[in-house]
Amino acid sequence: MGKGPTTIMGQTGPPPMVPGKTYLNPGQEDQMEIVGYKLNKCKYYLSWLLYVLTVGLLRLLFYWLPHLMVQFTHRECSLDQAEKVIMKDHYDQSFVSTVKTEGPGQGTDEPLVYNSSGKGDVIGLEFPQSKSLITPGMRWFKTKKVKYIWDPHSNNFQKLRGLEDGYKFSYYHQLQGFSTEEQVERRYLYGINKIAVHVVPIVVLLFKEVLSPFYIFQLFSMILWYLDEYEIYATCILFISTISIIITIWETRKFQRALRNTISSSTVVTVGRGNDEFHDVSSEDLVPGDVIEIPRRGCIMQCDAVLISGNCIVNESMLTGESVPITKTSIPNPMTGSGVDETSFSMQKHSRHVLFSGTDVIQTRFYGSQRVRAIVLRTGYLTSKGELVRSILYPKPVDFKFQRHSYYFILVLAAMACIGFIYTIILMVDFGDSAGDIIIRSLDLVTITVPPALPAALAMGIVFAQRRLVKLSIYCISPRNINICGTVNTVCFDKTGTLTEDGLNMQGVVPAHGAKFDSEVCDMSQMKKGPLLEAMATCHSLTIIEGQLMGDPLDLIMFNATNWELEEPGEEQSRFDTMVPTVVRPKHQPASQYSSTEQLKGEDLGIVRQFPFSSSLQRMSVITRQLGAQNFVLYVKGSPEMVASLSSPDSVPIDFHSVLTSYTQHGYRVIALAQKNLPSKLTYPKIQRLQREQVECDLTFLGLLVMENRLKPETTPVIHQLAEANIRTIMVTGDNMLTALSVARECGMVDRTDKIILVQAFEPEANRSHPEIEFYYAGDRDTKVEEVNKTEGSSVINIDEDSQRFHFAVTGKSWGIIRQYQPELLSKLVVKGTVFARMSPDQKAQLVEVLQGVGYYVGMCGDGANDCGALKAAHTGISLSEAEASVASPFTSKKPTIECVPAVIKEGRCSLVTAFGIFKYMASYSLTQFSSVLILYWIGANLTDPEFLWIDLFIISTLFITFSRTEPHVELAKQSPPVSLVSPGPILSILSQMVLMVVPQVLVFLHIQQQPWFVPFNDNDEDDYVCHENAAVFLISAYQYIILSVTYSKGAPFRKTIFSNWLFLANIILCAGATMWITLYPTEKFAEIMELATFPSMSYKALLVGVAAITCLLSVGMEMYVVDSTSLREKCGNWVAGCCKLDQYEYAAIESKLKDDPSWPPVSSKNIDLAAIFQRLDSTQQIPPDQININGQSKLEHILEQEDGNQSDQGARPSATSGVDMNNAAGMDYQNSADNENLLIRMNSHNTDNTYVDEIGRQATRL
Repeated sequence: MGKGPTTIMGQTGPPPMVPGKTYLNPGQEDQMEIVGYKLNKCKYYLSWLLYVLTVGLLRLLFYWLPHLMVQFTHRECSLDQAEKVIMKDHYDQSFVSTVKTEGPGQGTDEPLVYNSSGKGDVIGLEFPQSKSLITPGMRWFKTKKVKYIWDPHSNNFQKLRGLEDGYKFSYYHQLQGFSTEEQVERRYLYGINKIAVHVVPIVVLLFKEVLSPFYIFQLFSMILWYLDEYEIYATCILFISTISIIITIWETRKFQRALRNTISSSTVVTVGRGNDEFHDVSSEDLVPGDVIEIPRRGCIMQCDAVLISGNCIVNESMLTGESVPITKTSIPNPMTGSGVDETSFSMQKHSRHVLFSGTDVIQTRFYGSQRVRAIVLRTGYLTSKGELVRSILYPKPVDFKFQRHSYYFILVLAAMACIGFIYTIILMVDFGDSAGDIIIRSLDLVTITVPPALPAALAMGIVFAQRRLVKLSIYCISPRNINICGTVNTVCFDKTGTLTEDGLNMQGVVPAHGAKFDSEVCDMSQMKKGPLLEAMATCHSLTIIEGQLMGDPLDLIMFNATNWELEEPGEEQSRFDTMVPTVVRPKHQPASQYSSTEQLKGEDLGIVRQFPFSSSLQRMSVITRQLGAQNFVLYVKGSPEMVASLSSPDSVPIDFHSVLTSYTQHGYRVIALAQKNLPSKLTYPKIQRLQREQVECDLTFLGLLVMENRLKPETTPVIHQLAEANIRTIMVTGDNMLTALSVARECGMVDRTDKIILVQAFEPEANRSHPEIEFYYAGDRDTKVEEVNKTEGSSVINIDEDSQRFHFAVTGKSWGIIRQYQPELLSKLVVKGTVFARMSPDQKAQLVEVLQGVGYYVGMCGDGANDCGALKAAHTGISLSEAEASVASPFTSKKPTIECVPAVIKEGRCSLVTAFGIFKYMASYSLTQFSSVLILYWIGANLTDPEFLWIDLFIISTLFITFSRTEPHVELAKQSPPVSLVSPGPILSILSQMVLMVVPQVLVFLHIQQQPWFVPFNDNDEDDYVCHENAAVFLISAYQYIILSVTYSKGAPFRKTIFSNWLFLANIILCAGATMWITLYPTEKFAEIMELATFPSMSYKALLVGVAAITCLLSVGMEMYVVDSTSLREKCGNWVAGCCKLDQYEYAAIESKLKDDPSWPPVSSKNIDLAAIFQRLDSTQQIPPDQININGQSKLEHILEQEDGNQSDQGARPSATSGVDMNNAAGMDYQNSADNENLLIRMNSHNTDNTYVDEIGRQATRL
């Protein structure tokens, strides 16, 4: 399985597929290369022989790398014969699964269709009613909690899917429910409907921990130490390792239990069994295709389901983080009449009809006495909640240079250990030592050179950083990401709720009459009664829950500004039992009881149908009726560009774009309103069957609603702080471009003197293969910048020469076109891009991945579920939301401001620099001790066990713990911390320090032999190493370990000074003082315990202290003035880059080209108003007249005439019962408008009884 190709610029998700290889989920986010394997008995038996010969080491290797075991014991084969499969994702992670073959009873010989393509009409194919769903010999396997079924048509395994995509609307309405037998069979295929988070038994976790490479090496070291009678340190390491394993197991079990308790839930669900029979079953028994009833008082959804009757008010805070009630409507039924088109269902496009697993259904509404029913789409790990849990269990792997290079360094240390191993064998053979001693001494060098405590030492900085973050109310679920935060040099921010306040302030209303704007109305009490005021009072999704008006904050502000009141007729207990209109009226109008049509005539407005807001459509709408009126009225609210495109051109003011620009340029949030009087022949049942596309056209433009979206007070200082640290800031938002530009300038992302170039792309014309891409100066500059020299496969952009600093601003529509037709241009756009507006959630993730593709380390900060994709894709994702969906982000801030961003980066930089220091310290400590041992081996001596214990336990273990406690520097530095260990800085640092450490050891080793009182070492069989050479080397090396900790404990610019870490400072003083004491004035008893020879000369003792002092000065001076010298480091870096031809980051190369190429890009002499730019862009979105009118009639009138003709051909209608589904109410028309009016009177009356339900029944019976 070779490495895949490089991802194309701008491509999200997996890289392109390589011809000749087989893939699971091709082209999707979870695309994986798959290879089949079949057992080879010869290779299998050979593997067992090698297990024995290698004393189990080969089996241990296969335990760590199971895919190697499959490749070693199996032979590659076609997938249809495979017994095991190896999958490799685009992160180069390998997964092994066993293919199972089974199937109960006899079934159909026809291959199953699992809707893997998601295209076409698949009605009746997936769930055959008269045949067994499970075929004999069905082959399948599971990986990452997902089941894959063998499909002989595609000759590949296909992901088992539910009913989420590719089915026609009518298919869901045809489902009547499964029998018990059919449901059991489908449950066998899909499994139980449960997101099972397995809590691993303690014994299993214990073996997994003990068998990890780190603990295996520690076990090897401890065995060696016990054999060498180094019991004290071995016991200490055993104790520490045991505590570490216990803590790890406890933390793992705690996390698994918490996740299980949070995720796992079940309840009793009412399920249809056909023939309108419903039974109560456990939610764990649900399967895709089941018909379930939603309780009228709500529930927690245990599956993904699509509504087929009734409406639901849902709290989706689990997904979005916003506790805002959302109305979910049922999907239209194409079988009720010609007014509804047969449409293929899509989870993404039709999410407004879907109840997602884990969301809270607060209450339900339905028509008459019918049940609120839904069709189960997905269960278990296939649901949206299941996908969230899978993202937690199988996170994106962290690819970090420091971690990779640390392995390279360990290999280098291991290579040096091999050299020392050979050196030791040669010397000890020459000395005539026994084979046992030679093996122990040689292997001991391995444990010295590769310190077993290295992983624990590296983790200490992360532990302290995580504790400090918790104090700042920032929580991290992936501690390994803390070090990565230190590399971040670009941060993307969402706008609304992240940079700006969640709430809005009402600025005013700009009415429009006769294709002209009136003066802005700032005092809403002066607002004249009319369609605009009625639109503000009705076009929302507000509802009353527990006596409180709840809904979207924007809707609340708009409605409260009207000074109207909202009432939902009936008692709260029964209010949601039927589909009744919501009533709004001016507050000054008394809510009296009505008994006749004449008394009902007034200002009451009933909201009889709602089309919820859709981010893809950028609008919402409602159908209302005023009491006493003869027709219904549609009100639409949405983005100004979208509403204008849907409005009749003669109702849109000529200066629409210039007025809109005047507000958005100053950061105001602008919403447009429009209306449409519907034909009088439209009756209530027909209203319930309409699709929004049939009425949301040919509107009358009413005006603009202007709101102020203020910056959070913390935003501007944080942006300036990041800018001063040379960290790029980018805004990526779904809001209007000009509003985003205004906020970008206000918060300091774009300096007042910088130029903004707006990028607009248009679909290519019929005779061209490339889109038309234009560049304009935004703001006060009206100079057009255009792309010239547009040829096949290349693009040349030119800007005037006086443009020193500029920023690209790109809309989501332009991003999509450029990504589709000219993706090579995206790298230039992201290097200079600062504002990305009207971006969809997918496009946000694409932007992050393109930034990563050109070499940036990207952080993302957002507050909603629409940012989850980008949060997961970024190197560092920081969520300001506490929604369950935000757990996909490594960091979550309880304080919803962007102050957490510099805090996380500071801690990341501090932790990263600490990790660098600790790694260099542990490597230098190993090499220093390695040098000491090699020097003493020259005479057949060694350090004694108490000396090893003094170094390893008293000095090293205490110093690397307190070393890591230093806090981050107060300010963010302009320079970035080092990322790579394999770079001139760290290599020069370790090499220079090793020279400074080894030279004094050699000098004192040679110098002591010249002293008149010197007694040479005599080799002996008792391993008695007490001698002057041993004492000299041990004492000078003890000082060196302390010196190295001071040298590598760097302060500014990423950490505070060493003096701020009082515990570390006290530790240094203690270690240095104790070492000086045993050098100058050791007691005989202590020297005996230490097995240390004492020196009779005080002058020589003082000389050792002096050598240590000089070594300290040289070591610190070398690190501060040579290694940390910026100019020297740059020269070394340039020399290494020249010799090794190292590639620089792509973004740096692009910036260099832009700087050195004055011809990129030239300036056009055209002066075009910014409003005209958007007007041209919006003109491409206008609905063509042929889609609005058919043969001179409106599309809606044409459908109504066609439907009336069909009804006249059908003759008398069949009688209906009182319980008529609003989606199946084709026969429920009214004989005249008076009957319709009387029914509306009943439905809008304020009586607390349910007489309106009886009226519905009487009307239906009469029809």
